Amino acid sequence: MECFRIDESGYTGFDLLNPEQRFQGAAAIAIDDDQARRLIREHFPKLRADELKYRALARRPANHSRLLALLRDLLTQHKCVTYVCDKRFLLLLMFMDYAVEPFYYERGIDFYEDGQNYSLASLLYVTGPTLLGEGALDRLLACFQRAVKEKSPEALAGLVEAARASRWRELPEALGPLAQFAAQECLQAIATPGVTTDAALVVLQSLINRMEAIADGPYWVEHDQSKNLLTYHDLLQRLIHHEDAITLRQTEIASITFPLKLQSVTQVDSKTSPAVQLADVMIGATIEAANTLTGQRSGTLDAQRVLALYADHQLIHMLPSIDFKEQKRFRQGTQAAQTIDYFAQNFHKP
Repeated sequence: MECFRIDESGYTGFDLLNPEQRFQGAAAIAIDDDQARRLIREHFPKLRADELKYRALARRPANHSRLLALLRDLLTQHKCVTYVCDKRFLLLLMFMDYAVEPFYYERGIDFYEDGQNYSLASLLYVTGPTLLGEGALDRLLACFQRAVKEKSPEALAGLVEAARASRWRELPEALGPLAQFAAQECLQAIATPGVTTDAALVVLQSLINRMEAIADGPYWVEHDQSKNLLTYHDLLQRLIHHEDAITLRQTEIASITFPLKLQSVTQVDSKTSPAVQLADVMIGATIEAANTLTGQRSGTLDAQRVLALYADHQLIHMLPSIDFKEQKRFRQGTQAAQTIDYFAQNFHKP
């Protein structure tokens, strides 16, 4: 049975505004430890460390060409998928889900139709820092994150006040439900047990979509024993044990079908798994490239060369886009609302 090894980077739990960790992602690769060990020996014959770690290797310029060659071999010779999201943008999408959409739902409007939520979140991401007033979007998102985490009357009231203190009339479609109406349906959605800003489920859902598509049959997943991946492990177990027969179409190219082909998930010590170490290299290089290209901080490898190694189907990203016409086409006729509802009902822990 095929095995995908996965590793993650950038996980900060509920806090999606962490300035040091702008991006979150995970990588999966179908490779066994013997193949992985051979590739590591081939590209790093003088390696003396107990464990192959991207961050440590990338510090030395002499390793850069070797890292690029290793990534090229992984991406051309093995089934791979990498997912990266801008956490600030993901938080805005969550704001649309809980602080905006319930208002429209109560009025019989499908807020997700043709990706309207995605377009509005992208518009807010790009124009909000200027349009809403200096610092207003940051304060709004911080209050939203706090309200989702604490679910207290004080935190919910603080969120409404932050919306009202902004120049919300510049974009009433997004901020009006809170600022103008203090919509109870939105506040109730935010206060619902199990609703969280933790991005682990979003990351896993995207990885699994692709693993399910490229796996030839039943497969299993192996990942590191890190504290961060314990959250992923628990979610994977719930997804594996879900036995309802259903297919949900999320975009033009992404859908998920239950029951999954995924059969089991195992935790290992990454020091004993060369295959998991290669997943670390993949996600480490991709997150670093994202940081470089967005001006967060300069990476060590050439970001353009790293991303050029990927085929389109090997790299999934959640980033803002103001090409509204293309986004409408890409998301036309999808089941976004049903997917969000289904995952909330079945996989969010109360």
